[in-house]
Amino acid sequence: MAKTLSSYSCTECGWQTAKWVGRCGECQQWGTVVEAGPQSGIQKRVTAASVTEDRAAKPITGISSTSISHWPSGVDEFDRVLGGGIVPGAAILVSGEPGVGKSTLLLEVAARTARAKSRVLYVSAEESVSQVRLRAERTGALDDNLYLASETDLATVLGQIETVNPQLLIVDSVQTVASSSVDGLPGQPSQVREVAAALIRVAKERSLPLLLVGHVTKDGTIAGPRLLEHLVDVVCQFEGDRQTALRFIRALKNRFGPTDEVGCFEMTGAGIAEVADPSKLFLSRGSAVSGTCVTVAMEGRRALPVEIQALVVKSTAPNARRVTSGVDGARVSMLLAVLEKRAGVALGDYDVYVSTVGGVRLTEPGADLAIAIAIASARGDWPVPHTLAAFGEISLAGEIRPVVAAKQRRSEASRLGYSTVVDAAAGGIQNALALAKRSGGSPRDREIDTAF
Repeated sequence: MAKTLSSYSCTECGWQTAKWVGRCGECQQWGTVVEAGPQSGIQKRVTAASVTEDRAAKPITGISSTSISHWPSGVDEFDRVLGGGIVPGAAILVSGEPGVGKSTLLLEVAARTARAKSRVLYVSAEESVSQVRLRAERTGALDDNLYLASETDLATVLGQIETVNPQLLIVDSVQTVASSSVDGLPGQPSQVREVAAALIRVAKERSLPLLLVGHVTKDGTIAGPRLLEHLVDVVCQFEGDRQTALRFIRALKNRFGPTDEVGCFEMTGAGIAEVADPSKLFLSRGSAVSGTCVTVAMEGRRALPVEIQALVVKSTAPNARRVTSGVDGARVSMLLAVLEKRAGVALGDYDVYVSTVGGVRLTEPGADLAIAIAIASARGDWPVPHTLAAFGEISLAGEIRPVVAAKQRRSEASRLGYSTVVDAAAGGIQNALALAKRSGGSPRDREIDTAF
């Protein structure tokens, strides 16, 4: 008789071991190794199952190439991120920090879908139905086709789906629903995996779009097993600073569309509002002053003008300070070195502060030129006009390199009234600074001089 062995596996990554350990040897997570149950020392043979004719494998050239149909949710910015709308049977995971507005966004999606004569089931495992109703009254999301349920048991949620027969299902959140057939508390990896797999299986069988709300950990990753992100079709991240009203949603994974789109929203007292043209949020309307420059950043296929502000003051400390907000601090330090070495802008004894307007965060190198112009303008105390925009990547040699979608950036800048655009055509950082200085300075200052 073959000896029976105990097997242990990690609920996070699937790593297996013959004995229990406190920490997974693959993903290095603590407390995720559990007993998988006894198994025979000799592997059992897997018998082949009969395959019906409709499930038989076919040549790829013989499969119909019908396009995936999207239907609009009613929230255009959300549809933009999803690739045109919601796909029937798709599982969409929306994650974000606490209080950022995930539930408010999905309640708005539910209300607009219900107004389109589609039945929606909103399952809230964190709030009672009266609390959700109170929020719906405040945001104007009341409709007879919107059904509410407050459930934390998976079997009861599945029963609600059978009873209501919705065209859209929203579960808020997947970490607070538990299955009685799995040991552990709600939110543990085994529970999250079982709940998500059961809901996704029902969504695929019924061609029912599924929207799941996911919690995040303190480091910003989605709570629960990494397998959760692999199970769903779309992973959306809802982000924003709680000190400001601006919110962004972007797709980290999308099987039905691009992953470089971004949707803009604004939190108001009446709920969440779409921002179709967010350019006004990232630009100031004051008179031209030194230390400001506008760049045109790309968020997916959308070109956004963003104003960058810089302040340069004489340092009173032994070591000059470098403070940034909305831009990469390491990138700014590199640009300071290039300005001092290649353009003669003395910054060693000065504190430098760089920030963006509106709370937007720029990560692409295309904002290098605008940051450099803003710093040089603040150091030399000469203004940059509101009609000038700049974009381009700056190398350590002081060259301005072209960036992606330069034509689209120029078109957007021209549409918004920027008559002067400084980009890679300027050649080097010295020529770019000279052009910016001539455009905004007085007639006496409009000389090609880059010594500050």
